[in-house]
Amino acid sequence: MTRVPLQYIVEGGHRLTGTIEPSGNKNAALPIIAAALLTEHPVTLENVPRIRDTETLVELIRSVGASAEWRQRNTLAIHAKNIRAADLDPVLCARIRASILLAGPLLARCGEVMLPPPGGDVIGRRRLDTHFLAFEQLGATVAATDRLQFRCLRLKGADVFLDEPSVTATENALMAAVAAHGTSHLRNVASEPHVQDLAHFLVALGARIEGIGTNTMVVHGPATLGAATYSIGPDHIEVGSLIGLAAVTRSPLRIARAGVEHLRSIRMGFERLGIVCEVDGDDLVVPSGQTLKIQDDFVLCDPHRAIVAGPSRLKGAPMISPDIRAGMAMLLAAVCAKGVSTIDNADQIERGYERIDERLNALGARITRVPARIGDAK
Repeated sequence: MTRVPLQYIVEGGHRLTGTIEPSGNKNAALPIIAAALLTEHPVTLENVPRIRDTETLVELIRSVGASAEWRQRNTLAIHAKNIRAADLDPVLCARIRASILLAGPLLARCGEVMLPPPGGDVIGRRRLDTHFLAFEQLGATVAATDRLQFRCLRLKGADVFLDEPSVTATENALMAAVAAHGTSHLRNVASEPHVQDLAHFLVALGARIEGIGTNTMVVHGPATLGAATYSIGPDHIEVGSLIGLAAVTRSPLRIARAGVEHLRSIRMGFERLGIVCEVDGDDLVVPSGQTLKIQDDFVLCDPHRAIVAGPSRLKGAPMISPDIRAGMAMLLAAVCAKGVSTIDNADQIERGYERIDERLNALGARITRVPARIGDAK
């Protein structure tokens, strides 16, 4: 299906106010959708963000025989009673890096999987070696040519040390270890909120996992997995974006059901910049009138460092979104800038932020979503 490129037209400089609830965490929803293939029983997932990346993964799990139906806008019912290790559509796999997360569940259920190289944003060095090493230690064979081929007669528990704490490698190792025979010790693993969410979902299915939220998890397998209804946690990255939105517009915002237990690092970072948030139950309140201690003229030294000087008043400008997070940063800048900005390739933003134009407009922003003119989004 051909997708029409999108453009945002943003009239900046308006003060915002109100309450907004973050979407479900995309980076939790993707591995949890994949993990639903581990059980033969029905799974109902709530608070699933209805964005391009989740829609693509839903298409992929349907292609291997699972049924997947949206019951409500953000409720997804999955039943993987009978699945097959079919050749996965390379076009769909190229859209999202999360396609690699199908390797663990399909290997566990079918004993083999042929996976086209995954796509997604190019963010630094995002290699797959850590996935391969984890699968090999759990008893699988791996071959990488124009496709990734994983095979095993039976996964076996092992002491697995990840050579880097990769999020997706941790998730693949965790899903495979749940089906492995024996106890697995997974060391140097990622412990981000979305990794914890996946682990809690697996426990809801019947898995036995110790050390959730630490850099060492112990998995007792093989688990007998059943049915479950599970709600995806809020997206802490989106919460950070919303705090930034309140800060740059000097507006009062309440972020409802923000998942404050996972926001210590984000709140600390903003406090260093002069933005102090108040906790009210599970809501986060950003008071108005706070001034950012930040400068906004910068020189990019390399992908990891920038020299920033300023301040200067932002003004509307034409922009092109290269990926999800950079695109959202552009949108925040456009909302606070004086004048009108255009953001081409805005569909990249919508890969990670559900109905972001509608939700920000409800706070007082003025964002118009239109099809990009031919030749604009290049």
